[in-house]
Amino acid sequence: MHIKLKYSLFIAVFWLTACDNNKESEQKSQPVNQQVSIQKEDFEAGAKSAYNPGTVRFKTGVWYLEDALIAGSNKDAKEGSQSVRLRGKGMLRMDFDVAGISKVTVKQAAYQGKKSGGWQLKMSVDGGRTYTQAGADMVVQGHNLQTVSFIINHREAIRFAICKTAGGNNRINIDDFTIYGFDEHTATTNVQSKNTSAASTDTPVTGDNSNLLLGNPSNAATSTRTPDNYLMIRPYYTLSYNRGRGGPNWVSWYMGDEWLGRIKRVNDFRADDALPPGWYHVQNTSYQGSGFERGHNCPSADRSNSLKANSATFLMSNMIPQAPANNQVTWGNLEDYERMLVKNGNEVYVVMGSYGTGGYGTRGYRTTIDSGRITVPAYIWKVIVVLPDGNNDLRRVDATTRVIAVITPNNNGIKPNWTNYLCTVRDIEKATGYNLLSKLPKQVQDAIETRKDAGIDPNDGYLMRL
Repeated sequence: MHIKLKYSLFIAVFWLTACDNNKESEQKSQPVNQQVSIQKEDFEAGAKSAYNPGTVRFKTGVWYLEDALIAGSNKDAKEGSQSVRLRGKGMLRMDFDVAGISKVTVKQAAYQGKKSGGWQLKMSVDGGRTYTQAGADMVVQGHNLQTVSFIINHREAIRFAICKTAGGNNRINIDDFTIYGFDEHTATTNVQSKNTSAASTDTPVTGDNSNLLLGNPSNAATSTRTPDNYLMIRPYYTLSYNRGRGGPNWVSWYMGDEWLGRIKRVNDFRADDALPPGWYHVQNTSYQGSGFERGHNCPSADRSNSLKANSATFLMSNMIPQAPANNQVTWGNLEDYERMLVKNGNEVYVVMGSYGTGGYGTRGYRTTIDSGRITVPAYIWKVIVVLPDGNNDLRRVDATTRVIAVITPNNNGIKPNWTNYLCTVRDIEKATGYNLLSKLPKQVQDAIETRKDAGIDPNDGYLMRL
């Protein structure tokens, strides 16, 4: 039976649905903001065979390279015959300005595909005197070039630098640095960044709408040297995998209305073949007979805009052994509420995880399943950061921003109302040792991480499953 908290007003649901449908029709009738490629640097026109500092003239202008060279060997990932190879604290920097930039895309790969590295995109609005980071830290893995996007939305003169920040002397390749401007016929001063989200490109994005915009909670890295904190980046969510527990420590994702569609659950539960060779792959049958369900971290319904996105949520690396009542009812109610917030004109950043050992399913208490290869968590937690639709999300999070934090026991006797389990972000950090909103200024963290959410507003029009 469905009832509304404090009010039994089913007509509210009808009214909200009608409003949502009207809103969708209105949005479809509006012109879409377009982004037009104005410069693409493919690094094919220059030459530099040593790592010593120096400048190179490419077709777009003069670039400065330090601890970097132009490479074209079979070990270098490249589009065409050349790409840039960086090592150590290498840098690739524009020595010229470009105005009117909506976004930047870059292709990245690991040299030889064997060892990972990390880098940051930095930008300068004062002719190269000072630089600030644009978007999130990037992790490079694998030999195939991967395109990453950065939302810029800056109309004045600006220049960029790619700075290698992690991986020591592990080398990385950079290629096809593409700058996009604004189509003045349709663009506005603030171009809506949703048009370049992973929902439309199927590639990981950085900056606004990225899955790790607010930080990497456990400083996970794509290295087999940290098998219990192994970073896995996908367009649809990012996670820290724990080989010892046979599941994720946490999963982080962005949720806006562009991710909502009419795709039904594909239910193609399957092993994650992207795990490193030699690691045990949890199977779709590994939970059978355990009394626990394959509980999504990033929910299927949060990725209903395409078959590919929905299918990605059914990888077993996105699952934890979850008590059925917890999964279907209490957690289902919280997920419904999160999506209702998005439908009502918000965008949210979500991190979900679990910790501890031992839960109560339909067959009693278990600490592990699948012959001991999967740990049953004792507690499950989630943090939801809520913002009105807009741009420059990281800068818009302030001391007044709403943050919902919840810790529930992994118990089949749990109460349906998730508001009974509200807590603070600091409560979760204390229990896990994570730093959940590390990209925010400390004063903002101190304000929003120590405040417990007030729960559900009776005027929300929210229906809870009991």
